Amino acid sequence: MEEFRFLITEEFEDERIDKCISMLIDSLSRSFIQKLIKEGSVLVGGIPVKGSYRVKTEDEVFFLLPKAVEPDIRPENIPLDILYEDSDVVVVNKPKGMVVHPAAGHYSGTLVNALMYHCGKDLSGINGVMRPGIVHRIDKDTTGSLIICKNDQAHNCIAEQLKQHTINRRYRAICEGVIKEEELVIDKPLGRHPADRKKMAVNERNGKPAVTHVRVLKRFQKYTYIECVLETGRTHQIRVHMASIGHPILGDEVYSSGKSPFHLQGQTLHAYTLGFVHPRTSEYIEVEAPLPEYFAHLLEILT
Repeated sequence: MEEFRFLITEEFEDERIDKCISMLIDSLSRSFIQKLIKEGSVLVGGIPVKGSYRVKTEDEVFFLLPKAVEPDIRPENIPLDILYEDSDVVVVNKPKGMVVHPAAGHYSGTLVNALMYHCGKDLSGINGVMRPGIVHRIDKDTTGSLIICKNDQAHNCIAEQLKQHTINRRYRAICEGVIKEEELVIDKPLGRHPADRKKMAVNERNGKPAVTHVRVLKRFQKYTYIECVLETGRTHQIRVHMASIGHPILGDEVYSSGKSPFHLQGQTLHAYTLGFVHPRTSEYIEVEAPLPEYFAHLLEILT
């Protein structure tokens, strides 16, 4: 049997348990998950739940699957750009095109595969065999700093900081159009897109609070170089928020209607700064991930 055990993060708060699991594990159909729930095989906090149960942040979900569906997740010697590392945490600069953790269609070449090789068994187990050490994510085509936890104590501490919005996360991006304001705050609730569950959308009625602080760094003829600070950490938050004000992220193939003239691979979005309180020493640590070469080159072209 394959064991699935993971902690619900803030972005899935109040989702139905069956829908939540289907979003986290693409390889399982919604009907199969509902069957597991009816059989009493899906536990939250050690107690079987009904299909109507809505998950809460920090709920621990657990269930078993037959061995036949167990993916083979192996360590792979993939180079990592390490920004900071000690016995509790490691902060990496994730490259463009790399998936953070295994899922349907991506069982190799992920950041987790690389971390399993680099860290060995020193990765937290709270989020199960598919996501060891992973406490938060960034999109496949978003680059930059990501913190990974080497033990459960560190994982719980960083997860709590994420929940309390005390981790300093600053992104750099290039958006379409010229923003007139020097600074602005986008305060719009976000939820799953009503027609496409892989997309997010502004949802005034059923969305969860989402706040992004935007500061203009430089203006170009048709684009703006910006810094975005996350007050909340919803899925695709910056991408959806910027698109909602008419300034989608340059290269975004999901939330932008226009085609980029620069032949980019996805959105020009980079997790530049990551600051957190160390789970063991309580020291504040801040790291910066330098802009990827393609991003820096694009800024030169636009200047």
